[in-house]
Amino acid sequence: MASLRKLFRYEQTSGLLMIAAMAVALAVANSPLKPLYDRVHHTPVHVRFGALTIDRPLVEWINEGLMVFFFLLVGLEIKRQFLEGHLSSTKCAVLPAVAALGGMVAPAAIYGALNWGDPVMLAGWAIPTATDIVLALGVLSLLGAAVPTALKVFLTALAIFDDIGAVLIIGLFYGHDLAPYPLAIAGIATIGLAALNATGVRQPLAYGALGLVLWVAMLKSGVAAALAGILIGFAVPLRTPSCSCPSPLREMERRLHPWVTLLVVPLFAFFNAGIVVDTDALGRIWSPVSLGIAAGLFFGKQAGVMAAAWLAVKSGIAALPRAVGWKHVYGAALLAGVGFTMSLFVTTLAFDDPAVRGGAKLAIILGSLLSATAGIAWLHRAQRGTQTTASKDCSMPVSPV
Repeated sequence: MASLRKLFRYEQTSGLLMIAAMAVALAVANSPLKPLYDRVHHTPVHVRFGALTIDRPLVEWINEGLMVFFFLLVGLEIKRQFLEGHLSSTKCAVLPAVAALGGMVAPAAIYGALNWGDPVMLAGWAIPTATDIVLALGVLSLLGAAVPTALKVFLTALAIFDDIGAVLIIGLFYGHDLAPYPLAIAGIATIGLAALNATGVRQPLAYGALGLVLWVAMLKSGVAAALAGILIGFAVPLRTPSCSCPSPLREMERRLHPWVTLLVVPLFAFFNAGIVVDTDALGRIWSPVSLGIAAGLFFGKQAGVMAAAWLAVKSGIAALPRAVGWKHVYGAALLAGVGFTMSLFVTTLAFDDPAVRGGAKLAIILGSLLSATAGIAWLHRAQRGTQTTASKDCSMPVSPV
């Protein structure tokens, strides 16, 4: 329990840092400092190694380079939870898995219905499907001990499955101009990572070296390069049978967690939340893209999560954890509409037009703000005067990402 409380304090701090980064970016982008923000944002950064040249603006180094560590942490968390954590039991995994699926399908359907006639704008269908677990759990932690521990675990597990879905969507639908030769190198590097795992190699540098090759190959192939982190995370071994030393996966996760949540994600927020809020941007709030995103996050998430969870429980394939009632599940469904990191990441892949991107980002902030406010208000009211205890079922401590 002490470990879980410590982790939630981390998420609360990280959530506050993300909100601060977003606020500063918005303030700077709408002030006389905007030219400086743009100059830093688009500063060209060149890396050359022999014939290999990588030339990207700074924001792309953040989005495709630094964010690889975010996805690495996601990969480590997913693997650990399936091998020994909350998701290692089918009984514990079914409810959040089904709820996450519903929470992805409903927002995508709302967005698709509003943008069906425009193939270019339809590319943003996946934007409202993602939950930002750092912000969602940061908001939930504001209620402290009033919230059942099992609800925190449920929301974390739901977000983990949400991350799996988001990664699959990005990999399957947001590749562009795929280059066969770099893809082949990426495949060889992936096989190399699997070989390191199979032979029990535990040195982080070995995985880092092959991971770097994988990242460069994916960057050159047209696939979202940051997803290399997921593959690296899956390759790191949880245990090394021939050695009584600490778990390589848990050690890497422990070392990465503060850097990712307290530095990488806030930096990503700062470089991607600098939206100019003028009459043109406000006018775009009523565009099908912005309405699809905001409505998908606020209405689609809560409807999809609740409907899927209710069907899973009523059909008998899942059960509510102890100390968690439908009022709690609805509060978690509202908080699942807090989308930021993954939603912004998909936005950068879906749209090339800066104006459309700006409107989409503003809609993400609006939908997330509505979801967070409604979720915290609902759970605060639901828990008023209610004595709760930690669930004994499916409540293993988790480290959210």
